[in-house]
Amino acid sequence: MVAITKNEMDVLIKLQTAETETVRILSYLETIDKEKDALESKLTTFVKALDKKKASLDAVVKATEDMELEIQTTDNRIKKSNETLRHVTTDKEYQVLQREIDNNKKRLESLENDLLKKFDEKDDQEKIVHEQMGDLEQATAKIRSDQAAIDKKCEDDRELLETYKQQREDIGASLSPEFLKTFNEISETSGGLAVVEVRKEVCRGCFMNIPPQLYIEVQRGKDLILCPQCNRILYFSAAE
Repeated sequence: MVAITKNEMDVLIKLQTAETETVRILSYLETIDKEKDALESKLTTFVKALDKKKASLDAVVKATEDMELEIQTTDNRIKKSNETLRHVTTDKEYQVLQREIDNNKKRLESLENDLLKKFDEKDDQEKIVHEQMGDLEQATAKIRSDQAAIDKKCEDDRELLETYKQQREDIGASLSPEFLKTFNEISETSGGLAVVEVRKEVCRGCFMNIPPQLYIEVQRGKDLILCPQCNRILYFSAAE
């Protein structure tokens, strides 16, 4: 065991207080950041849904344009065939051309009917996209407002965190390098809790009983004593 003075133990206890508050606030801010991330994820879902609808609308628009082009091409073929029909000299040529004209007319009629359906589909898709753009705008405003409120709510905590960080640094500077090193190593492996009180022979870090003789040594406060179960620094409060 390493000898320690009451003043050094008091400094370790103060250092632990600053460390505990630092860990607490960091944990709280991490929760806050997750809240903000969840809101951002919700907004991303809105955006992806809108992008999907826009892609669907783009596909309908492209299909409509392709159909209009095919209608124009088919109509030109019919006109050209009718023009050619005026100059044929045999029945066979006439029949072939007439069959081609009839087929193109049927195709043109079918395309025009399909185009009307595409126009209706396009109108429906445009309406959906317009509505979802409005929903996205409202959702974005609401989410940004919620995120700003979250930031506002934890402003004091962020300032307090810097205060405790500075306290930790100042207090640590008054400790011997050996004790500070021990504290930091234990704190790192025990979730920020390196110094704990012993009450009625129970370590308040792991809540396990310590040997009676060790409890007596902790009460004397002459040596740096670690819990045999959780390896944390133990101290005894006279208030017990």
